[in-house]
Amino acid sequence: MPQRVTHETAQCPVARAVDVIGDRWSLLIVRDAFDGIRRFNDFQRNLGLAKNILSSRLRELVTHGILEIVPAAEGGAYHEYALTQKGRDLFVILVSLRQWGEDHLFEDAEPHSVLLDTKNNKPVRKLEVTDAKGRLLDPSEAFVRKVAS
Repeated sequence: MPQRVTHETAQCPVARAVDVIGDRWSLLIVRDAFDGIRRFNDFQRNLGLAKNILSSRLRELVTHGILEIVPAAEGGAYHEYALTQKGRDLFVILVSLRQWGEDHLFEDAEPHSVLLDTKNNKPVRKLEVTDAKGRLLDPSEAFVRKVAS
């Protein structure tokens, strides 16, 4: 079996991030954690994921500090998974993926879940990339400065 290629020492932040959260199951676990799921069985039931794969992904997310293991809310022998600050910082990534999916993967009248803000019960505004002065940027108006070799 071929060795998994790792990007943990890559100079590109995207490559390092994909190394940690680029797996589809990991992103869906994080999505579910934002939706309030905290227990192994609830993740498994919601995702329909095999126990061994779920265990592996949860372990990786804990190892990378995205989730932490905490005592169950009602006590006892069970534990739960909670987002750390590092995990909560993924919110903007999930919102961006959600909005891209809404724009490109649904027909105009096709129903889908909607992200609403809790204060006003209104849809969240579309994320935008802007320059330092707030001007909307097109992808052609940005570039990556590579690390000199």
